[in-house]
Amino acid sequence: MNKQFLSWFFLITLFCIKSAIARPISYPGGWTIMQMNDFNRHSVHFHLSPSVKYSIGYRGEYWRKKEWQFHGTQLNYLIKRFNTPKSQANFYLKSGAGLAVSDYKNLNNKVEPNIFSGISVDWEDRQYFVSYQNRVNYNSSIDTFFLQKARIGFAPYVGDYGDFHTWVMLQVESMTKTKNKIIYTPMLRMFKGDLLAEVGLTNYKDFMFNFIKRF
Repeated sequence: MNKQFLSWFFLITLFCIKSAIARPISYPGGWTIMQMNDFNRHSVHFHLSPSVKYSIGYRGEYWRKKEWQFHGTQLNYLIKRFNTPKSQANFYLKSGAGLAVSDYKNLNNKVEPNIFSGISVDWEDRQYFVSYQNRVNYNSSIDTFFLQKARIGFAPYVGDYGDFHTWVMLQVESMTKTKNKIIYTPMLRMFKGDLLAEVGLTNYKDFMFNFIKRF
């Protein structure tokens, strides 16, 4: 599967299927589809949440710099949720296993097992948002790395339920074994009802776009 096909696949996925909430776990029995695009990768994640504690499903990724793909199963597990009258915090474990596929340089037609794991934490109230996540990825020869990503954001105004909401955010990302060690992405998050969109531009002039729809 070549680079051009993967690019079209993720674009078609973005515009032709339903997407869902950004949370890695939905309501019991709920299906979620997430499609994300950033500096490092294009990804799509389909999962079912049998309970409020975990979700399981397919994950596909295309890593842009080394031109390799991941196809496999991802499990998201809610370790702890903290609810207060005015805020919420979540602590997740995200792990996956599958195959890494590469056509990059001397790794042409290379297929090998791939595993990853990491944590994700977030806190938010109606005006402020903070999150952190990481991932350790391992395969024998295609791409092994440690990725970290953090966000901080605020809402310029606090709207009521059903209003059009806007968040201004800054995302900071780092990944081992890459030339660009730290990536800064000022971004804008907008949502109303079931629809959410995120747009941003990195310090390396790469465009970021995510689109999410609940169902």
